[in-house]
Amino acid sequence: MEKRPLIGIPMRIELETDRFYLSRHYSEAVEAAGATPVHISLIPRVDYIDSVVDCLDGVLLPGSDSDVDPLRYGQQPHLGLGTVHPIKDETDLLVIAAAERRGLPILAICFGMQVLNVSRGGTLIQDIASQVPAAIKHQQGVPRDRASHKVMLIDGSRLNRLAVDSDALLVNSHHHQAVETAGKDLAVVSRSSDGLIEAVEDPRDDRFVVAVQWHPELGWKTDQFSQRLFKTFVDEARVSALRNVKDERSTPAAV
Repeated sequence: MEKRPLIGIPMRIELETDRFYLSRHYSEAVEAAGATPVHISLIPRVDYIDSVVDCLDGVLLPGSDSDVDPLRYGQQPHLGLGTVHPIKDETDLLVIAAAERRGLPILAICFGMQVLNVSRGGTLIQDIASQVPAAIKHQQGVPRDRASHKVMLIDGSRLNRLAVDSDALLVNSHHHQAVETAGKDLAVVSRSSDGLIEAVEDPRDDRFVVAVQWHPELGWKTDQFSQRLFKTFVDEARVSALRNVKDERSTPAAV
């Protein structure tokens, strides 16, 4: 039996009860696509993160109920800023750094897209409702898997190819922040009708880094695009796993 690639997913924290947790949908979508999910505790220590990421073949950065600390991208807190969880920010940034050093595939979702962007020097809109007067509604509420608005896809992007010759998608929407300026080596590949950035990708051919503002994990059971996105991500992780095995075999043993 072919070994499943290992996908690391940083958890969230409930500050009131000091519990780590994670929505089931991320792990279920990864498992259904043929990989094994590995939950990463929010322990922001370099040695711990490196020891975990060394075993992984890819990283999924999930959403969060918190906001990235604006001090991390050079801004003061806006009145509409939500709660900030320093332990979540720091752990995610360490995971990203470790994954980038190893060239692992990265799929980032919602908060994951935002913290990835910040890790590469980008900035965020801290509160869409108060900072973008002409914005459409980006916090749809329940049911969470309902597609609530359209996003346009840039021709030639990875996401555009996954959409099977379509330049638009209907997506769900659960965010009050958005990417303002894209970070280094992140190309904007999707926007909503109000102009807000909905997806970014690393355009370099030697890596897979895709980030979306919506939640494809909520629709993976029925939505074909979501299924293709997770399958492509897992396929990239499988290639990464094979490359790592070859590298290990070619490394001379220590004397």
